[in-house]
Amino acid sequence: MNFTVGFKPLLGDAHSMDNLEKQLICPICLEMFSKPVVILPCQHNLCRKCANDVFQASNPLWQSRGSTTVSSGGRFRCPSCRHEVVLDRHGVYGLQRNLLVENIIDIYKQESSRPLHSKAEQHLMCEEHEEEKINIYCLSCEVPTCSLCKVFGAHKDCEVAPLPTIYKRQKSELSDGIAMLVAGNDRVQAVITQMEEVCQTIEDNSRRQKQLLTQRFEALCAVLEERKAELLQALAREQEQKLQRVRGLIRQYGDHLEASSKLVESAIQSMEEPQMALYLQQAKELINKVGTMSKVELAGRPEPGYESMDQFTVSVEHVAEMLRTIDFQAGASGEEEDEEVALEGEEGSAGPEEERPDGPEGADPLCSLSPCGEGKQQSSWVTRATKR
Repeated sequence: MNFTVGFKPLLGDAHSMDNLEKQLICPICLEMFSKPVVILPCQHNLCRKCANDVFQASNPLWQSRGSTTVSSGGRFRCPSCRHEVVLDRHGVYGLQRNLLVENIIDIYKQESSRPLHSKAEQHLMCEEHEEEKINIYCLSCEVPTCSLCKVFGAHKDCEVAPLPTIYKRQKSELSDGIAMLVAGNDRVQAVITQMEEVCQTIEDNSRRQKQLLTQRFEALCAVLEERKAELLQALAREQEQKLQRVRGLIRQYGDHLEASSKLVESAIQSMEEPQMALYLQQAKELINKVGTMSKVELAGRPEPGYESMDQFTVSVEHVAEMLRTIDFQAGASGEEEDEEVALEGEEGSAGPEEERPDGPEGADPLCSLSPCGEGKQQSSWVTRATKR
């Protein structure tokens, strides 16, 4: 059903009245505000009835005003700006009335001699019957039409209803749908807020665990560096001892060689003496010195393999394999925190000697390099490092 809209000349202030009328439309029911009018904290206005409908849809468990049960209030979002409105136990009845808007509505109704949208309705004319206004609604075709179309026209076999009745019904349905949609949006917004909080919690927990993981691996590296320094120190001590012994033998052999060379030189010079009397005066002494020098026994040479340092070989394959098995343990955060507290208490009460992994004081530093004790001590260091 097609219809035309005709516009009649209006007065000079009609446009201003139309603009004022638009400002007085409730965003829920899409009609002029019905008193009492309440103002929200965001400065938007609503009919108190519409505000109560939205509030009830957002808070289905909230008791009505007439109930004897005292409620703790609730919240809903402004349909215009989505600002969250928090109410006390009085609900929407605790919102302040906007007396200024109510007075403007009264003045507007006094100045206007027609109901809302009447100017537009007066100009809706039937296209087939140009002199007839659109005044009924065809329920079968779901279009507005005129009375003549029902009697003689295309809608004579259709079921019709008065236009104001259908108008009020559809306005009410649309208002209810808006209220339900606003309530659904509130629930969706609440879910979004919860998921955003979950994301923030995930980031915080991940950051904390990364810090703990870094600290524990740094502690493990510190233990390894400490042990490496101790082993290098032990190796350096053994090197120094062996070098001192061998260098002492070198000096001893060198002194003997120098004395022997000088004696040989003196003996050769004596043998070159042409006078037999002079030669015989020195020959006996030289023969005794040569015999004595040849019988001198020097300190023993280093035993075979003395220069080897193979005893300082460290086997770390099993420790490396153990490190490769380090992994996360689900549900172990509480136990690890307890272990950390216990370890801090033990470290505070233990002396410096108890913290060192070298064993009892005075023991041979090379004994820790033996195959039997190396695995146990290194595994204990790894355990301590991971617990730190």
